[in-house]
Amino acid sequence: MSKNRVIVEAVLAGQSHGAVARQYGISTVWVGKLVARWRIGGWDAVERQSTRPKSNPNASDQDTVAKVVALRQRLAGQGLDAGPHTIAAHLARDGHRAPSVTTIWRILARAGLITPEPRKRPRRSYVRFEADLPNECWQSDFTHWPLADGTDTEILTFLDDHARYALSLTAHPTVTVAIVLGAFRAAIDTHGIPESTLTDNGLVFTTRSRGGRNSFERELVILGITQKNGKPNHPQTQGKVERFQQTLKKWLRAQPPASTIHELQEQLDRFAHHYNHDRPHRSLGQRTPAVAYAARAKATPTGRDGHWRIRHDKVDKTGRITIRHASKLHHIGIGYEHTGTTVRVLIHDLHITVINSDTGEIIRDLQLDTTRDYQPLGRPPGPPKGSPQRGGRKAQA
Repeated sequence: MSKNRVIVEAVLAGQSHGAVARQYGISTVWVGKLVARWRIGGWDAVERQSTRPKSNPNASDQDTVAKVVALRQRLAGQGLDAGPHTIAAHLARDGHRAPSVTTIWRILARAGLITPEPRKRPRRSYVRFEADLPNECWQSDFTHWPLADGTDTEILTFLDDHARYALSLTAHPTVTVAIVLGAFRAAIDTHGIPESTLTDNGLVFTTRSRGGRNSFERELVILGITQKNGKPNHPQTQGKVERFQQTLKKWLRAQPPASTIHELQEQLDRFAHHYNHDRPHRSLGQRTPAVAYAARAKATPTGRDGHWRIRHDKVDKTGRITIRHASKLHHIGIGYEHTGTTVRVLIHDLHITVINSDTGEIIRDLQLDTTRDYQPLGRPPGPPKGSPQRGGRKAQA
């Protein structure tokens, strides 16, 4: 029995309004109102009444509610982010007047589209680091993903720390040092050279614990790039690329399973385009990574000043490569023993470094003499002494 009913029954039993008010710690006026309600509407009228207004002029119209629900279902069905912030950004970008994030959350909750979660640690309690410029830091990591028949594959990612821009996203049977180096070089050719890299301590990224450098680390040294590695068993250091991989896997789970590496790569290409160019990012003020990546000048290695570039070449049959400086061709001697070798040429103003693309070995390092068309090796011309071309012992054997 409710308190209101007890009060009315006390009055009906013969007690005065004042006595009942003193007994239950309420006003005499309130006792009179309850009795008046009972006389007009019976016991139902005595029970606590809702104070909620019968109408709300600020309530979202049904068209807006339908748009929010439809957008949530479409995005979630495609394996994409479908939270209130993302929905608000999509509505605004499509020219609709978006409700507040809180209103969108309530619409989704009333539609039964939100699963209650335990109270999370507040975002303000996290200490977040973000590079100030694009290319200031590239994060990298790889993760596993099964094909339709259960075959395991590995997906390698390079992600810009400042803009969350997916620089490279590639699928492989197994990620090796050579694959990391190849993907890194391809990303550099497209996006420029970063100031630093951030990875975990996997052997494809660093062999420092074994007392040496792998080919990826040697490339960083040659290019003047600062190498950073997170603490062991502390993936939060590479939090952005780790979070990117979660978003990627959520999207992949909503796609038909890929039967081959080639099909998986096609899916990754589609995801990368959507992630970079279409998906608003909450940490970027609802901008896309592509917009954030292009908004500021790119950082470069701090050890590299002046004009410099990278090019690919192959040593010709005379043991040379050719470069152009100030509209003039210069021939650089590499050596007959390197004929046919694919090389990467780092040109930093007049300083030139020639690297074997397969091994990472520096095979020529010189300062360009602009007064000479040919840059000699500093040894007698022709094949090395003792080589088959010089008629040495090997040729006579």
